[in-house]
Amino acid sequence: MAEKIDWSKYAQQQDTALNSKIGNINLKDETKVNKSNSDEVPDVASPAEVSLLTKIIRKGLVHNKNDIEIQRQNPNSPLHSVKTFEALNLNPNLLKGIYDMGFNAPSKIQETALPTLLAEPSQNLIAQSQSGTGKTAAFVLAMLSKVDATLKYPQVLCLSPTYELAIQTGEVAAHMAKFCPEIEMKYAVRGEEVPRGVKITEHIIIGTPGKVMDWALKYRVFDLKKINVFVLDEADVMIAQQGHQDQCIRIHKELRQTCQMMFFSATYDHEVMTFAQAIVKNPIVIRLKREEESLDNIQQYYVKCPTEESKYRALTNIYGTVGVGQAIIFCHTRKTANWLAEKMSKDGHAVAILTGDLTVEQRINVLDRFRGGQEKVLITTNVLSRGIDVEQVTIVVNFDLPVDVNGKADCDTYLHRIGRTGRFGKHGIAINLIDSSQSMNVCKSIEEHFNRKIKYLNADDSEEIEKIGA
Repeated sequence: MAEKIDWSKYAQQQDTALNSKIGNINLKDETKVNKSNSDEVPDVASPAEVSLLTKIIRKGLVHNKNDIEIQRQNPNSPLHSVKTFEALNLNPNLLKGIYDMGFNAPSKIQETALPTLLAEPSQNLIAQSQSGTGKTAAFVLAMLSKVDATLKYPQVLCLSPTYELAIQTGEVAAHMAKFCPEIEMKYAVRGEEVPRGVKITEHIIIGTPGKVMDWALKYRVFDLKKINVFVLDEADVMIAQQGHQDQCIRIHKELRQTCQMMFFSATYDHEVMTFAQAIVKNPIVIRLKREEESLDNIQQYYVKCPTEESKYRALTNIYGTVGVGQAIIFCHTRKTANWLAEKMSKDGHAVAILTGDLTVEQRINVLDRFRGGQEKVLITTNVLSRGIDVEQVTIVVNFDLPVDVNGKADCDTYLHRIGRTGRFGKHGIAINLIDSSQSMNVCKSIEEHFNRKIKYLNADDSEEIEKIGA
């Protein structure tokens, strides 16, 4: 029998170990480039790295008031929602753990997802919602609620695409189960081993597909047929990892038909849904409509700037005239970002810079300082265009318009970039600096795609600039 451990303490130890290593993780594009020209290429990060960073920098739930969209096999079947955690009839010690974590009431996605996840008979679920809206807390609460602590074998299996993301989920589970010492959990990640001939007695396994496959199918240290709840977290990231999709399907094939499936994803494209339908049978689908889908409260402008110096002059004119809270400036490459940060700093602006050559630890420090208002301007590339939620951001500047590998307008990235302003129901301003006929064509393509007018702004006319901030 496995030695009983204090899971909460163990998770904290694992998290401390992770944080000591995490500073050495360098988030770079998976495309191989020569070091000599790496500053010249578009600066991006892999999906798993972006997801990890987004989870780490969240300081609490995003307050999203947008509508829930629900799809199900039987539209006449009633679906319940709750406004309080008490309404879920939870184990009192679990409820105590939820409140200890600072959750006072269910988030928008939790209101509908939790009654579905906790219902009897069990219902399969696919939930899609941006990071920070409470997805992890929702499925962790369901995992803990479904455990029969008197049965000494694994009953719940949660898969994450990477070691670091599994540790993040484990930390949430540990905190939520703080007052439930009878519930035992185990990581199935690199560095964790089970002695030969020993069976796992913990109730919940949180791990990565490769390690879980080894333990379940190769060494037979636990029985997949006894798993009652199967959670697939970060599904969009999972299918981006080579080999993970096949591993997940192999694990899934060993599960009972009656095993409850919980599938969570930040995106919901065709590839993700095809994968979901191979995993989840007759699911209820819950989607939280993204805040970024609405551009109604963001004023969009373009400024003609023939040279890099004129782009800089336009930028400083706008920043110096408009009553700006905080600003985010997006560049295409690290080289441009570094040049701009140095120039603005010399001119006396409090500037932070976030690019792909920073470690995770450095990025977290940069974002914490920006969020705390210690720097008013954040200059960045696309490394985290989807994960920065700062209420005081009133203006976003596209120093370079986002384009794909063919030089065509990248409308999805544009949406996520300018969605960094106008958040939490406030009004925002987006400025696009146009330095060529090509970038003008990109701007027109974006305008047509979203059917939203991008107005011309004369950045040399201070009176005109003042009007946009009024």
